[in-house]
Amino acid sequence: MGSPVTRTLPFATRARGITGSVIDASTSLLAAQDHDIVRFAMGSPAPEAIPTDALAEIAAEVLGRSTADSYDYGPTEGEPTLRAELLATLAGADGTELDPDELLITSGGMQGFDLACKLFVDPGDCVAVEAPTYTNGSAVITGYGGQLLEVGVDADGIDVAALRELGERRPPKLIYVIPNFQNPSGVTLAGERRIELIALAERWGAVILEDDPYRELRFAGEPQLSLRALAAGSDAIVISVHTFSKVLAPGLRVGWVQADPAVIAAMIDAKQGLDTCTSVPAQRLVAGFLARGLLPGHVRGLRERYRDGKLTLQAALGESFPEREVHWTDPDGGFFLWLTLWDSIDTEALFATALAEGVAYIPGPAFSASGRFADSLRLTFATTLGERTWEGVRRLRAAVDRHLVGGDG
Repeated sequence: MGSPVTRTLPFATRARGITGSVIDASTSLLAAQDHDIVRFAMGSPAPEAIPTDALAEIAAEVLGRSTADSYDYGPTEGEPTLRAELLATLAGADGTELDPDELLITSGGMQGFDLACKLFVDPGDCVAVEAPTYTNGSAVITGYGGQLLEVGVDADGIDVAALRELGERRPPKLIYVIPNFQNPSGVTLAGERRIELIALAERWGAVILEDDPYRELRFAGEPQLSLRALAAGSDAIVISVHTFSKVLAPGLRVGWVQADPAVIAAMIDAKQGLDTCTSVPAQRLVAGFLARGLLPGHVRGLRERYRDGKLTLQAALGESFPEREVHWTDPDGGFFLWLTLWDSIDTEALFATALAEGVAYIPGPAFSASGRFADSLRLTFATTLGERTWEGVRRLRAAVDRHLVGGDG
């Protein structure tokens, strides 16, 4: 690995360039608005989808009677109570048993992602990513000096045939994928492609970084085995990153990583140099939620909510955008839908007009380091429901029509 000095300013600046150009500009515009806006932009649960009453009761019980150790440093690998509850929750998932040495509790999913890149990405390394992909993921990779190899995504996930062709010229050291209900497209990686991807990683000696924050939020279709489960018995290294941010509450900042014991041990060493441990009170709060058996019922409610949200959003799009050349994805779960408009539409240029009409989204170029997908945008169905969704789509169509006739501004 490169020395810490080589990782400081140049790569941080490069990472900033990915997120800053589109998302920061959009966020600044959104923050400056003082009128009613339908918000299709944010990738987080709606406030009413967070079980605040249950969490408050658990906090009063678990933390209200706690001794000082509830507010002290905890084990770097995670609080014993949360580790035990999470191991029990995950037992038998994907038909495999999880060894305690294969589990690390992290400060949100992004810390697990960062630790994986810290260990496996050096300056100049080739890293394959989906196109489009999660912006913060690309930023972390380039922050460690990785060079992004963008591979297209279709209805079945990352185009493994294209990856094979590109990788034969320059094999990637790490392959970053979001296999379930991908951010931003919402598509799921097909089963046969998962197997092909693992075979390629094994052939190239590449690490697969499986970013899986939405797995539990499937509301249609059949579950797929995780890449980590499929890779069992092979020589492929799969690091699987998860979080409670999408199924419980993002502000808790509690996530976990599943990987081979040697990888977890190295991650624990690296985490000790970052934050020593994940918040002990937050971990005990999550452990209490799991111990009371509340997660399954809560997740069932989320699935119903997001299924209804997706169907409403698609119905609204069908009414407001009947043109054949306009199309959108059909997710089986998660938060997001990917809308593609006409080639003549620049969704980054459209954004200010959309805000003026009272609707917000994330422009397509935010999800590509090379600024692709100008005619596309990401909409979330996790935070807006019912008539509010219909109204938001009507406002989006009004913004597009204004843009097409040159009425921006």
